[in-house]
Amino acid sequence: MLQLEREPKMVIFDCDGVVVDSEPLTLQLIRDDLAARGLPLELPKVTDLFVGGTIAGAGAQAQAMGAAIPSDWADQIYDKVFAALARSVEPIPGIGAVLDRLDHQGIPYAIGSNGPHRKMEITLARCGLAARFAGRTYSREDVAAPKPAPDVYLLAASQAGVAPQDCVVVEDSATGAQAAVAAGMAVLGFARETPRVKFEGLTDLVFDDMAQLPTLLGLFPE
Repeated sequence: MLQLEREPKMVIFDCDGVVVDSEPLTLQLIRDDLAARGLPLELPKVTDLFVGGTIAGAGAQAQAMGAAIPSDWADQIYDKVFAALARSVEPIPGIGAVLDRLDHQGIPYAIGSNGPHRKMEITLARCGLAARFAGRTYSREDVAAPKPAPDVYLLAASQAGVAPQDCVVVEDSATGAQAAVAAGMAVLGFARETPRVKFEGLTDLVFDDMAQLPTLLGLFPE
């Protein structure tokens, strides 16, 4: 199996679809809502259009495509999404073991997300991961521009005192991968739900099983 050339000094994870398995629930809600507003889309199209972006951006794009989007649409969707995630979201299989390995080897980690803090609070708590990321969750709410701008990843690295070139980002979207590249960080594409073609020309490596990540990072059992 291929791996990075050197062990990272920090790993920064996207949240949705990388740490917590929240993307399917969120995308299904968006699909159903847009269908009711005059924009019927198949789920793969919803995924292609909106994964990695912001809810506000999804609303603007849907409106441009003909959906009847009210001014408070983002708030309405977030209310539905938060309720659904609080009931049923689960962690990405294998993420706990990855965090255990990073802890064991003393490598700091954080989350950098285009989602709001409230969403991360809900999903990480539901998945039993809130304590592990306490004080290390960064949102597009904390920076001037969301991904694909590099701001949230640069903030996470700065707060940890780690140079961008010493960080590795784990992303499941092209938008997030573009942000990592712009930040000057290595990026691994997580293709569990994302077609590998989305990562072409952006990522250093692509993988589809979180159990593979420690080896890709060059972290081996002692």
